[in-house]
Amino acid sequence: MASTGTTAALIAAISPNDSHCINPSFMRDEEERPKVAHDDFSDQIPVISLAGIDETDGDCRSEVSKKVAAACEEWGIFQVVDHGVDLKVIRDMARLAREFFDLPVEEKLRLDMSGGKKGGFTVSSHLKGEAVENWREIFTFFTYPIQARDYSREAVMKLGAKLLEVLAEAMDLPRDSIAKACVEMDQKVVVNYYPKCPQPNLTLGLKRHTDPGTITLLLQDQVGGLQATKDGGRNWITVQPIEGALVVNLGDHGHYLSNGRFKNADHQAVVNSNCSRLSIATFQNPAPEAIVYPLNIRQGEKAITDEAMSFSDMYRRKMSTDIELARLRRLPAKEKKLQTQEDMEKVANFEVKSNKGIEEVRA
Repeated sequence: MASTGTTAALIAAISPNDSHCINPSFMRDEEERPKVAHDDFSDQIPVISLAGIDETDGDCRSEVSKKVAAACEEWGIFQVVDHGVDLKVIRDMARLAREFFDLPVEEKLRLDMSGGKKGGFTVSSHLKGEAVENWREIFTFFTYPIQARDYSREAVMKLGAKLLEVLAEAMDLPRDSIAKACVEMDQKVVVNYYPKCPQPNLTLGLKRHTDPGTITLLLQDQVGGLQATKDGGRNWITVQPIEGALVVNLGDHGHYLSNGRFKNADHQAVVNSNCSRLSIATFQNPAPEAIVYPLNIRQGEKAITDEAMSFSDMYRRKMSTDIELARLRRLPAKEKKLQTQEDMEKVANFEVKSNKGIEEVRA
């Protein structure tokens, strides 16, 4: 986690100025740079109406479950409309977030995350060991469990609970199966602000990743910049922003619970040189002690995990792996003995089993 001085320096680096070049610390390697523009929109991501999902009779809920299952099998990502979250609440969230990021630097730094704080403001990332900076400012806070929250997001939490029920039904399980597997849901809100960038083709607002938790609900503005891939990064699409819609990403935990049937959404955020972009991500995660293991292993399948583990252990391993992969990518070409993503992942996964030094941050 950056110190306050480092945070201030990073703000200066991404703030609008007369420079036409980005700071080298934000510059991505060739293979990581954006391949598709922020506004080259695709309609491949399913848009699913949740109207009538609470009806006990009829086929509406069954149809929604089938559509969610198909979207998760192909992408691990879909958009929902008619979701029951008041549009005024959505607009107010976006307005208040914009007002915060428009504050003077000195005001934002009063809420800096430095010094081990669980939430607050920072630039680029809240994780240690990142090899390349992300072109973004972020504000993080926790809303659940109740005793940890500093602001209520009741409507979003309720929507997440409904979606977990639909996902459970899509796995041919009782409605409450995923909720029980989570023990107690955590909810973390991350507000992302992506300033306009003089060289958007050289950097990313947020690097390629999957979310560690169960599901993520994302509100994005109409600028565009969320991108997804379903083939390991060979091809990317930019998700079409839809007014009032929420994007749903399945996380690693949800992927494991489905025994790999449902994909964990592989995504990133790109920036542009014309205007800033805002998104608000609500991460819904299991309790740290929740056990990560498939809930339904279908006939003829094997479990995709060698052993059951706690969510906190899964998260720690994931973060260690991500940081190790980033370190390996930054090695000079002559020192790179591992040429493929698969080889790097094998080494990183081997090393994390004995890695106790990474800072543990609850997802």
